[in-house]
Amino acid sequence: MTATTPQSPTVVLVHGAWADGSSWQRVIPLLTRKGIPVVAVQNPTTSLADDVAATRRALNAIDGPVVLVGHSSGGAVITEAGNDPKVKALVYVAAFAPKAGQTVGEQVQAHANPPALAHITDDGTGFLKLSAEGWVNDVGQDLPEEEARTLAILQPPLAASTFGDKITQAAWDTRPNWYIVSTEDRVVSIDLERETAAALNAKTTEVKASHLSLLSMPDAVADVILDAVAATAAAR
Repeated sequence: MTATTPQSPTVVLVHGAWADGSSWQRVIPLLTRKGIPVVAVQNPTTSLADDVAATRRALNAIDGPVVLVGHSSGGAVITEAGNDPKVKALVYVAAFAPKAGQTVGEQVQAHANPPALAHITDDGTGFLKLSAEGWVNDVGQDLPEEEARTLAILQPPLAASTFGDKITQAAWDTRPNWYIVSTEDRVVSIDLERETAAALNAKTTEVKASHLSLLSMPDAVADVILDAVAATAAAR
């Protein structure tokens, strides 16, 4: 009788606000080279419900276990969408992780505003963007300036109402969690990141990176995801 190798969990990557799935472009090859199946979600960033629906569509197309990864506001998305029984582990990258009944806005308001929030602009229709200078100085300050300015041009608008959308059930309450704290973050409060990691009882890694560690330190981010994948595979 020939032994079979257990199927590797699929890694599903969920981006945050003012971004798209290409946020993960430097992490993805580090995972696929290990033979790990990877899916990147393209969120519309029009509401938490819409982003959760997009993530659930991705989960529905996958057979087998999933390690669900969220960056920034994508953490709220995986907190809600992660209740899918396929999801066996959650990885938060400088991310929000509200509890049931809580909003991202409430998590933000519990701490002093990070510098990047001063660079938010409103188009007058309820959608928000970050200024180019905000991207250069406070979002991706450890990236080449040209790259940060390119990201500013590429950013999709975020519905302001998303900050008031509530989590109904927090998946992190029933699953193992990993958390990456960016110690140079100027978008999400570093104190909030550490507080959240502790509340999740997460296996925590701190990296000396901006909010965009997935672009500036992809190897460190991939290592944490790989650890979650290995733990998930070993638990099967």
